[in-house]
Amino acid sequence: MKTFRLLTAVSIAALAVLPSAALAQQKTLYVAGYGGSFEKTIRDEVIPTFEKENGVKVEYVAGNSTDTLAKLQAQKGNQQIDVAIVDDGPMYQAIQLGFCGKLDGLPTADLYDTARFKDDRAVAIGIVATGLMYNTKVFAEKGWAPPTSWNDLKDTKYAKQLVIPPINNTYGLEALVMLSKMNGGGESNVDSGFKIFKEQINPNVLAYEPSPGKMTELFQSGQAVIAVWGTGRVQSFANTGFPVDFVYPKEGAATLLTTACPIAKPNASPLASNFVKMLLDPKIQLVMLKDYGYGPVLKSLVVPPELGKMAPIGERAAKLYNPDWTIINDKREEWTKRWNREVER
Repeated sequence: MKTFRLLTAVSIAALAVLPSAALAQQKTLYVAGYGGSFEKTIRDEVIPTFEKENGVKVEYVAGNSTDTLAKLQAQKGNQQIDVAIVDDGPMYQAIQLGFCGKLDGLPTADLYDTARFKDDRAVAIGIVATGLMYNTKVFAEKGWAPPTSWNDLKDTKYAKQLVIPPINNTYGLEALVMLSKMNGGGESNVDSGFKIFKEQINPNVLAYEPSPGKMTELFQSGQAVIAVWGTGRVQSFANTGFPVDFVYPKEGAATLLTTACPIAKPNASPLASNFVKMLLDPKIQLVMLKDYGYGPVLKSLVVPPELGKMAPIGERAAKLYNPDWTIINDKREEWTKRWNREVER
């Protein structure tokens, strides 16, 4: 088996004193991606096989997309991460900032157009829909009809039982965009969305919760009964046997692409690109669909009917709203400050 020389995550000070021979012996690939159920799937289904086939140790660094992007910015010039798995919004930023290397050997003919990024600096590994999650058991007990609209977030019967991720999380940000779009605005003008959150949704909010683990805890404890979340997270939660379901709002669910890229740095290991491409393997795509509700990005993949009940595939995928990340990323810092000032105070 061919041996690759990998540069591990060590500090600049350590590099100064570590002999080159010792560096050559280090064989660790650092992958930064989501925590929670996604991390479990990667650890169970991807990492063991990759380590065995490539003779390398994979260290997984869990964090949300903005955390990973912040790490890349903090480590500029001395990147410790080899592979980044983040939402599409932060990925566009990572590419713009020059953090992503080029992916060679992608199955381009088999990839949906939406999965590809300019110059193949990244690739989508799964399609997620951002919409609504609700506790089916509680709704049935209370005689409540399932939610159907983004406007249901304003319904006073959900007072202090609604959970929404904050705006530094793609789910919360896309909820803001969708509410703005429904009320005469959109990415270029989110004033109406902020007004609705501040005046009509805030009274219902139990927590603006970014942690997937805490989100599920709030549902399991009975404190929360409705939330803004993605098909991937909801599918994973439902797989545990907890009575939740996902709703595609009638005004449209928003597209969220889970994306991956190899990090550009001196002496970057080719294993980084190989790890990303392994996530496109048909077997892994089906695992992601089953475990995580991801819509596949491969045109040729045949989806078993029992696995396609919640994920954005077929007509559901075609109807998703694709946010304009060029506008959003330019305004994101401004929106975050405004959110902290007006909404999540």
